[in-house]
Amino acid sequence: MMKDLIKNLKGDKVIWSFVALLALFSFMPVFSASSNLAYLGHGTGNTLGYLLKHLAHICIGFLIIYLVHRVPYHYFRAISKIGLPVVWVLLAYTLIKGTVIAGANASRWIQIPFVGITFQTSTLASLMLFIYVARYLSKTREEPVDFKESLKELWAPVFMTLILILPANFSTTALIFAMVIMLVFIGKYPVKYIGVIIGTGVVALTFFVLIGKAFPDSRFFSRVGTWSSRIENYTTDKPDEDDYQIEKAKIAIASGKLYGLGPGKSVQKNFLPQSSSDFIFAIIVEEYGLVGGFLVLGLYLLLLFRFVIAAHKATTLFGKLLVVGLGFPMIFQAMINMAVAVELLPVTGQTLPLISSGGSSIWMTCFALGIIISVTKKEDEIIQEQQVAAKREEALQKIIDRELAGEKAENSEDDYSIEEKSENPMKAVFGK
Repeated sequence: MMKDLIKNLKGDKVIWSFVALLALFSFMPVFSASSNLAYLGHGTGNTLGYLLKHLAHICIGFLIIYLVHRVPYHYFRAISKIGLPVVWVLLAYTLIKGTVIAGANASRWIQIPFVGITFQTSTLASLMLFIYVARYLSKTREEPVDFKESLKELWAPVFMTLILILPANFSTTALIFAMVIMLVFIGKYPVKYIGVIIGTGVVALTFFVLIGKAFPDSRFFSRVGTWSSRIENYTTDKPDEDDYQIEKAKIAIASGKLYGLGPGKSVQKNFLPQSSSDFIFAIIVEEYGLVGGFLVLGLYLLLLFRFVIAAHKATTLFGKLLVVGLGFPMIFQAMINMAVAVELLPVTGQTLPLISSGGSSIWMTCFALGIIISVTKKEDEIIQEQQVAAKREEALQKIIDRELAGEKAENSEDDYSIEEKSENPMKAVFGK
């Protein structure tokens, strides 16, 4: 049954392989890093429940990849146009009545009724927005870009989405904005207009921060103080001024050295908040050393390289932009997560894709991967069609050659019989 399932997998097999490797590797650090959650949750330290939960999330994620990759990717053009307004409603609801989980002080999640599953709406919003931007760029590529028209059709939806995400999650907002800018640049949107948009974004963010400083008690601007303190701690070198999470993450990384303490032997997992999600890379380095850390980094870089190949092979502009718009943010998110753990960037709430625990982040990553594989599946189908056509042409040519050979053989037999008949009378005459 497993062989039949693998045979039914379409698209780029290398992407499938890298995704499977990352998902399989995730079980060891998640199982180890969940011990502090187990103690806080029910006081026993039994992490088996968290491991089974992670297993369920991964299995559902691969089911999502399988189902999505069978959908022709051009269907997502219409889905993004319909889905974006739905996402705005969900983001607005999250801001007003969202839940706070895992010790965070921001409302980023909503609870699905009757199921009890929490869902981070910004992850779905980013996917829908990237697909929408790819759709717009592929539609207007052949026409000169009208800046006023693009403000209404492109940038108004972009800024609407960002405004609804910003109050609860600055890092996700910044990542989405940067990836949209990258995508429109690749899509050959005029650079002079991109400069105007970047300037507008900086001014809008500054205005938002100033209002947040003026009204620090407002729920809408409550995160501004957290952003400021994190940036201040990151930019200063005063003793004992590191963020608590960064301090514990650096201890974990320093303890790992070259080969690590060994699977499950992390010490800092008991003190490091979000050790199974936002700071799981620090636990990986502590237990598997620099070797394990560079191995994880290498897998993400190889996946990025495969995304570049997939984008290059795509035959349509929409397909190329989909691979770039959905694949590159995934890799940059991983780089940000690892950079935060080693204090190259201030603390953010970005998880390590396919490795960190969590339901909605894994599922949305798998949704994006399903679309990317759908693009590569289309190219495989074209190649298969060409191969089938070539085989048909070859078979037809063999039939034609066989028929021609048969006709030549018949003609040669006819010539022989005529010659024989013509010779027989003469032989009879000479015989006489």
